[in-house]
Amino acid sequence: MEHKLHDRTLLLGVLECKGKDKKIKSLEEIYLFSLPIKESEIIDFFLGASLKDEVLKIIPVQKQTRADQRTRFKAFVTIGDYNGHVGLGVKCSKEVATTIRGAIILAKLSIVPVRRGYWGNKIDKPHTVPCKVTGHCGSVLVRLIPPPRYTGIVSAPVPKKLLMMAGIDDCYTSARDCTATLDNFANATFDAISKTYSYLIPDLWKETVLTTQ
Repeated sequence: MEHKLHDRTLLLGVLECKGKDKKIKSLEEIYLFSLPIKESEIIDFFLGASLKDEVLKIIPVQKQTRADQRTRFKAFVTIGDYNGHVGLGVKCSKEVATTIRGAIILAKLSIVPVRRGYWGNKIDKPHTVPCKVTGHCGSVLVRLIPPPRYTGIVSAPVPKKLLMMAGIDDCYTSARDCTATLDNFANATFDAISKTYSYLIPDLWKETVLTTQ
């Protein structure tokens, strides 16, 4: 137990010291070197002022015991800075306030960078997803499709909130199977958003210089 606590404290201290010394200037550098983020304070240090959170839904869940039914509360919270970072947290606890606080911490730890792109010509700032991406969770499949500029987000309320917090202005969405299950629907959308950085589109390929001997 002491060893685990020491590792967590050491990791938090190293990343915070590097951030304060300007050795790590942004979260993208942490993601680039695949450094694990295990403390929410690291996210607060880099994105604290710009982060916004919203509770998607709170549902009661019950567990049958020999004595009676025990009711707990499950909260779905999304967090983002509307500028290329978004996270999703799910927490279950006995009290609503504790559940929301725990979900916010988990959402901060799950924050991922979002790659944005264009539809058609590269005019002004990136406004949509760079290509078609698909996310899965359970039986739910969510597909994000780039549309023309000023189309808006054509989606159900849950994916729309996640896309807005990720900083995506225009997007078509397609969903299959049981989207009434909020847990799977939200996680499938988050999986699709996180896949925008899973591969490089041809526009981002480095130019290859051929040399002859």
